[in-house]
Amino acid sequence: MKLISWNVNGIRSVYNKGFLEWFTRESPDILCLQETKADIIQFPEELKKLAEHGVLHSSAKKKGYSGVATFSREIILDTKKVEKDLYDDEGRVLIHEFEKFYLLNCYFPNGQRDHARVPFKMEFCDYILDKINLLKLKKPVIITGDFNIAHTEIDLANPKTNKKTTGFLPLERAWMDKFISQGWVDIFRQLHPVETGRYSWWSNFAGARDRNIGWRIDYFFVSADIASKVTRADILPDVRGSDHCPVLIEIDL
Repeated sequence: MKLISWNVNGIRSVYNKGFLEWFTRESPDILCLQETKADIIQFPEELKKLAEHGVLHSSAKKKGYSGVATFSREIILDTKKVEKDLYDDEGRVLIHEFEKFYLLNCYFPNGQRDHARVPFKMEFCDYILDKINLLKLKKPVIITGDFNIAHTEIDLANPKTNKKTTGFLPLERAWMDKFISQGWVDIFRQLHPVETGRYSWWSNFAGARDRNIGWRIDYFFVSADIASKVTRADILPDVRGSDHCPVLIEIDL
């Protein structure tokens, strides 16, 4: 199976920038989108009527904000939200049960430039970690999305100047350490342990993307029991249309 995750920064915006052509060409079995910024009724009609992929979504109560959507040609047995209004009202998580695994499509909160939402972000992180630790007792788990955290210094272009920036704060990085210590595998980093310059998000300022001044904040993590079944993990920086680019895994389950 090929799984792709992409923070599209607005499904209607990216649709007008060649999204459908890219989706058709790439043909993932499962596509997880974050920051769709739309209710399902606002999705372009073509995306709601795809021949091979069904679509599930969770939108925020606040219009034009947050939101996640999953397109799947694999049979989904069940889908739930995170079942906590604080997070579901922001359209942050979809939990899908497939025959052989669970899949979480997540849009982790941004801590904000003034750090005002860092406490909310860390509470969300711990809540999700507790949730997936319970799920993996039943069957393997894949969790993907925009985590809004760069884990180590090789995961962003300018680590020294961003140590006080949300997304690279010591407590955010410490949470990522805790997450990994509990049996969750950053599969891109496992397969590319020392590779630098591989980012998934770039600021819109000062030509950051063209100069590759970026951050790797979009991930696929898998429970340790299926890490060996991932045959490919990649980042697709040439795919434009958002300030993020897609990330990808191929897995043989």
